[in-house]
Formats: sequence, structure tokens, C-alpha cells
Amino acid sequence: MSASRTERLLNLLIALLNTTYGLRRGELRRKVYHDTTSSEAAFGRMFERDKDELRRFGFEVETVMDKGWGSDDPATTRYRIGKESNRLPDVSLTPEESTVLMLAAQLWEQAALGSAARNAVRKLQAAGGLADAELPAGVQPRIRPAGQGFEDLVTAVHAQHPVAFAYRAGSTGREEQRTVEPWGLGSRFGQWYLIGYDRGRKDKRFFRLSRFTSAVTVLEQETFTPPPAFNVRDQLAALPELPVRHAAVDVAAGALPGLRRHAADPDTVDTDGGADDGGAGPRGGYDRLLLPYRDEETFAAELAAYGAKAVVAGPAQLRDAVLRRLDAAAEFAAAPVPAVDFAPAGPQAVKRTRKRTSEDQLKRMLQLIPFLVHNQGLHISEVADRFGVTRKVLEEDLQILICSGLPEGYPDDLLDIRWDDDHVFIIQDLDLTRPVRFTVDEACALLTGLEALNGLPGIAEGGALESVTLKLMAAAGEEGLKAAALSGPEVTPQDSAALETAREAIRSGSQLHLQYLAPQRDAVSERDVDPLRLYSLDSTWYLEAYCHSARAVRNFRLDRIQDLRPNGRPVTAAGAPADGFPVKLFTPNDDDAVVVLELTPRGAGLADEYYAERTAPLPKGNLLAEVRFGSTDWVPMLMARHGGDARVVAPAGLAADVARWLDAALESYGAAGNPPAPAHQRRQRG
Repeated sequence: MSASRTERLLNLLIALLNTTYGLRRGELRRKVYHDTTSSEAAFGRMFERDKDELRRFGFEVETVMDKGWGSDDPATTRYRIGKESNRLPDVSLTPEESTVLMLAAQLWEQAALGSAARNAVRKLQAAGGLADAELPAGVQPRIRPAGQGFEDLVTAVHAQHPVAFAYRAGSTGREEQRTVEPWGLGSRFGQWYLIGYDRGRKDKRFFRLSRFTSAVTVLEQETFTPPPAFNVRDQLAALPELPVRHAAVDVAAGALPGLRRHAADPDTVDTDGGADDGGAGPRGGYDRLLLPYRDEETFAAELAAYGAKAVVAGPAQLRDAVLRRLDAAAEFAAAPVPAVDFAPAGPQAVKRTRKRTSEDQLKRMLQLIPFLVHNQGLHISEVADRFGVTRKVLEEDLQILICSGLPEGYPDDLLDIRWDDDHVFIIQDLDLTRPVRFTVDEACALLTGLEALNGLPGIAEGGALESVTLKLMAAAGEEGLKAAALSGPEVTPQDSAALETAREAIRSGSQLHLQYLAPQRDAVSERDVDPLRLYSLDSTWYLEAYCHSARAVRNFRLDRIQDLRPNGRPVTAAGAPADGFPVKLFTPNDDDAVVVLELTPRGAGLADEYYAERTAPLPKGNLLAEVRFGSTDWVPMLMARHGGDARVVAPAGLAADVARWLDAALESYGAAGNPPAPAHQRRQRG
């Protein structure tokens, strides 16, 4: 959609909204399109495309026929859009409801639904229904989607397109290509699942996203019809939790205290489920532990990240899953290194964003007019910030708007917006005072976010969560019903007592003393910290705090804090939380290590997850990403966990260290009397 088409569609929309009896095609051609050169047939095709575009935005173009002779003549057919067509119903929220809604909108952060949530909030602000509200002090829950595949699956679910992907079955361990009609996407037991119709097996199937072994291909030329009244949460509720199994794992003596805490007593465990190692004992310098797990792929990713410090003795399927990750990571690390080129250089290349389109511009304009009506006199920079654009982009929008209006184009027929003194006022709004209805993505982002807050201490109590959900369901209408195709994880913390201790310290300005297990250093340390705020990734919560030992802001996982209590001292002025939202897992410093990663399409989501400062596309869909790390000690662990989907390209010394670390991990399996998989033996190193 070109910029000129954006302007034309806006004028066509205004004309059709502001006519009672409708406008004939000839009138629209002359007064709106100002078309005098194209043929009648060519104009007719353009007009039909524009009507389809307005319908795609949710505006139903009515056709009014004259009665009597010649009523089917296109020259006498009139067109209009009803005043209430696709307008967001009035939604009035209390401050308590607005607080809950803002938390729900922020849950999605960088995911595809993050921008949809922001758009939905702006529509509520534009309609004047969002009350001023303060977010709870220091609490910012978030949902972490399962990589790039999640983004593509959400798109396919809502657009009703089939998808294709490679999948490793949990029952057989075989990798197969699947073609699926995606009905819904949801989280249960800490895992994301796709539910849909498997065309190959001609039946409904559940697919765990952690078992996808390729990127998702959306078959945009095909469509399907999902089952009526499909609800992904109801489907997942019937899914039984995987049974607890135990693995025999040899752990290096004195290493991995966090893993050791979960070891089971051998006298109380039935090892018939596959942990039996055939009677062989642990290798020298290692302790044999029986470790519980439910999901094989998830546990394999964790064990792969421990490298040579943890060697799986059994069951064989878990051991193979770990070796598969290590082998894929080593093979990727040994592949030829691509040229590192982040051109074009300059500030515009610093942050990776989706290219803005004219469709984005038209959507923004339809939000901008009612927003200005309800927020008269805001500074132009504040308006631009609210809409996530630069001042230059906003001024370009305003220039188009003030030239748009009713067909005759007289001064009183045009939108009248003024910003001469940098404060924006709208004098003539042409009845565009209410934003358009929520899209499916927008309704889904808010309603799924509200659902995820259920169970969060201090938020779920009271009636605000329930009442705002009911109000949004009523406002979203049919689009709200479609939100049942997505269900996110609840952000309830594993340790509510630790969360409340930290929240109270933040509220009262008190220091905390903690004992913390750092897995990359494999050690427990004691810290005194100034707590700044709490945030989550799903149900994993983090405490952002100024650490007096490190003399810097650090992030501590609550489930790795072994002891947490006030130390009786007030916080100092040394640290402050990072500005704005979202809070990052990593606080950049001048002495950070800058690392260039190569990511496969399946691992491309790591660029956003670790806040890549620059990215560049590579052949075959791979991606270069420049990422900052406060310490490179845990980079080998990260590469192993994402076996074969990420590798270090630069600096060369770190890449070599990672390769040696992976080799040592693979060799530890050979030294344990269990040779690595044949794929590793056949691998040729560069």
C-alpha cells in the first residue's frame, strides 16, 4: 500500500462515513479519487480493491440500490458506511481495573502480541476509557514466548493458514515433517503446545514447541476452518501431566550444588522407568545421582548446558537427547565462519525493527484522531512517544490528516489539527471520535494477558481482574471469542514468600541479604543488595537489585536465592532501576563483552531475548546478532542449551573456547564408556 493509497483510503473512509444516503461511484471517482485518466474498468477494479481494504480494517461498506427501473445499474448504486461500523464500544475502567489492564498489556514485551497490546491500550486511551493508574511498586510480570515459531504460529492460528514443520516425536524419538491445521496455542506444565489437525495422521494432535526441529512455514495460500467454539485452555486441561521419571547422572565431585539439591534418595526410587545403568558405577571423580524429571527435551537442554560436569548414564533416550544437542552445537561451531557485516552502518542499524508500512500508517491515523480528541494540548513529542514513532513520522501523519476530509474539500470539510506551538489540538474531527474495534491480535493480547495474571499475589485478589476481563470481552465481541485460541502461562511465582519479602523491601526501602547460587560460577555467594524491582519470565521471577559486592545493578533469579531476609539497613542512593519498560535481564556496562552470534531461523528469537544491538541477515535464513554479555563464562552453556541453533562467530578466541568446551563435553561421554552418537564420529572438523 503506497502512501498515496493511504491518503486515498482515508478520504474514502471519511466520505462514506459522513453520507446518509450514500455516494455513487461516479461521485466518488470525481470528488475523492479525482480520477480522469483511467478507463471505467480500471477504476472499477481499483475501487473494489479499496472497498476490500476497508473491509479488512473492519469497516463494512454498505451497498444501497435505487428501487425500480435500472436498480442494478452500477452507475446508480450508492455506497456508505454506518456511523457505528467497527467502532470500539464505550469502555470505562476504574483505576484498579486500569492497573490490572496495564500489567496484562505489558506481559508480552517484544513478542508479536506486544505491539498488538500497545495498540489496544492506545485505543482505550483514545476512547477516554482508561483511568490514570499507578502500577504496583517494583512488579513487572512478563510472558516469554517460545521463540520465532511462536510468532509464526500465532499468525497462522488467527489467519487460519496451515503450517509445516519438522518435529521429533516424544514416543519414538524420530524426526518427521508435519503439516498441521493450527487450532490453538497454549501453555501447560511450563511448556507451550500447539493443538491442531495433523493432515498426515488425519486426527487431532498436541505438539510441544520444544520438540520442533525446524522453523515454522506458514502455508499462506491455503486456509482451513477450525472446530466451532474451540477453547485451547479446555483442551490443555484434559492433557495429563507427564509422569515423574528418574535419570542416573554422573555429576563432577563438588560441582553443581543447585542440581544436587534435587537428587532423590536411591532407596525411595523405583528405577524401572529407565534410570538403570546396567549396574555400572560412576566414573572416577564423579558422583552418581538419581535426578527427577518429567519432560525429556527440557531436561536434556538443562543437562547439555552443564557440559562435562554432568554425564547422563541412563536412560538411553535422555542420554541421546543430550548428545544430540552437544553434537549439533559442536558441528555448528566447526562450520565455515560467515563474514561479519552489519551494513548499513549508523544509528538506523542499531535496533532491529519491522519495516513500517502504509498499512501501519493508516491504522495509526485511525487511532490518532480520537486520541487527540480526548487528549487535547499534549506536546507533540509526547504524542509521538505514545505512538512509538519519531516526531518526524508523526508530523508526516499530521500533514496527511490536515489535507484529508469530505469530498468537496472546503475548509470546514477538512480535518483541522494545529501544532504550531508544539502542542497538538484538533478542532475538526469529522466524527472520527472513536477508535476502531479491537483486532483479533489486540483482543487476544489483552484477554490472554489478563488470564495469565490469575494467581499473582496482590493482583488476583479482589474483583478488578474479573471485572476488567468481562468489560473487555463485551467490548471485543466476536474478536474476543477468537482469543480462546491462545492461552498463556500463569505468572504465579514458585515461591510466593520470597516474592512478598522482596516486594515489602522495595516498598519500605530496605536492604536485603541473600545467599545466591550462580550456575555459571557453580558457587553460592552472599550479597547485600538494594532491591529495585521484580519481574518475571512466565513463572520464573527475577529480583533486580544494586549489589554492594559487585557495585553494580544485577538480576537474581528468585528460585536460585537460597536465603532472603532484610539486613536491617536502608537502601542507599547507589543504584536505580533502568528507565522504562521492559526491564532487561542484562544491564549494559562499558566493560561488557560484545559477542557476534550466528542464529538459525529456529534460534532467531534469541536476538530479541538477549536484546541484540545490531542484526544482519545471512543466506538460508540465518541471522547475525551482536549481543552484549557481562561475562562470557556462561556463553558455552547457552550454545549447548540451544544445540545447533546458535554459535559464536566473534571474537575468534571466545569461539575457540566454546568449541573446546563442547569437545570436552562430548569426550566426557566417551570416557564414561558410552561412545558418542555416530553423527559425532562422522563429523569433520574445520
